[in-house]
Amino acid sequence: MVKIKSSFVCQQCGYKSPSFLGKCPGCGSWNTLVETAEEESSTPWSKGRHVSLRGESGITPLINIKTAEFPRVATGLIEIDQVLGSSVSGKTIHYGLVPGSVTLLAGDPGIGKSTLALQILSTVGGLYISGEESREQLRLRADRLKLPMGKILVIPETNIENVIKRIKNTDEKLNLIIADSIQTLWSGDLTGAPGSVGQVREAALKLTDLAKTKNIPVILIGHVTKEGTIAGPMILEHIVDTVLYLEGERFQSLRLLRASKNRFGAVDEVGVFAMEETGMTGVSNPSELFIGTTSGSPGSVVVATLEGTRPMLVEIQALTVSSQLPIARRVGTGINSNRLQMLVAILQKHIRLPLGNFDIFVNAASGLKVFEPAADLGICLAIVSSFKNKALAKKTAAIGEVGLLGEVRNVVGLERRIKEAKKLGYSHIISPKTHSHISLIASEILK
Repeated sequence: MVKIKSSFVCQQCGYKSPSFLGKCPGCGSWNTLVETAEEESSTPWSKGRHVSLRGESGITPLINIKTAEFPRVATGLIEIDQVLGSSVSGKTIHYGLVPGSVTLLAGDPGIGKSTLALQILSTVGGLYISGEESREQLRLRADRLKLPMGKILVIPETNIENVIKRIKNTDEKLNLIIADSIQTLWSGDLTGAPGSVGQVREAALKLTDLAKTKNIPVILIGHVTKEGTIAGPMILEHIVDTVLYLEGERFQSLRLLRASKNRFGAVDEVGVFAMEETGMTGVSNPSELFIGTTSGSPGSVVVATLEGTRPMLVEIQALTVSSQLPIARRVGTGINSNRLQMLVAILQKHIRLPLGNFDIFVNAASGLKVFEPAADLGICLAIVSSFKNKALAKKTAAIGEVGLLGEVRNVVGLERRIKEAKKLGYSHIISPKTHSHISLIASEILK
């Protein structure tokens, strides 16, 4: 007879407790322990055994293992392929998905995860496991995006055992499997609801086992919480080979694809996309999107940022107005608000700029988030420019970190940033190479 027991499981990290706890001892989250019924079964899945990887279990010299017969699968989108990484086979460089790999694609609702996945599948060909949309809804999405549908197979199923059974019994060639989303899949071996810690873990483990044994790449689409972390257990990120985050503002067309984990490539690459009516389009020169027509106006400064290994020029805008409140406001959009407070204090100390009674608003144009210290100098100059209502010279770009003593400090990839700025016609570059202190730069602007 099957015995049923109850325990409290943290929905963030999977910590298990026999009684309810307000704070999870595993991850420190509050009110995340949920009562879960579990069956004591003899199946390997319920006992949490590891999946068996593809190939024989005997000991093999690493040098004798051949990978040339399994080249990477190109997605058809250069920006994604560059983020996923590359491998060399002979004299050929292959970009894209590694056969047998499992990739987790996460992002906010409505950011474009399903659209991007459907675009990849229309090129590569394979199976779309739909747990959130019906066949008809997927067809409407494909029609709207004007995608070729000849290579796309659809199965609207959420039971993971049924999905795997049908995949193993199909005669169709599957180059890729996409599960949308991992939070909707459930296993009959467990009693928890779909999306619970146990169900997400079991579905991910079974799809990982399928990917390794069949040598088929799998993409799992996952949702993120309001804190920006992937919904479900933390172990999900450990199970998969690659974790990709799709970022951007819902009301902006810009999307950034970052890799926070990649077993087969670097994690410092960033893919840039523009959301259009026909889906995601790769942006080869993103700097053109981030620089508006207002550059050269008071309060506008172009800064050279570094997203991964890719330099980008971004317009920083600042506005200073007399405050009507007892305590002046410092509002930053797309930048670190605490760092903005620090930079304002540096300007007050070292340039004697009377900003105490002024509200200061700073914005990174085009919805981009710029959190690196290399934007400090640009933010400071934008504030000074707005306060004095005097624009910087045309074709001027700023690069540098500003220290508490007002010194302009060097940043990573300075030469690459300067090269990108000059390539786009910015002849006057303000950087640690040209100025050593913020007061020297401000005196040039204010004179």
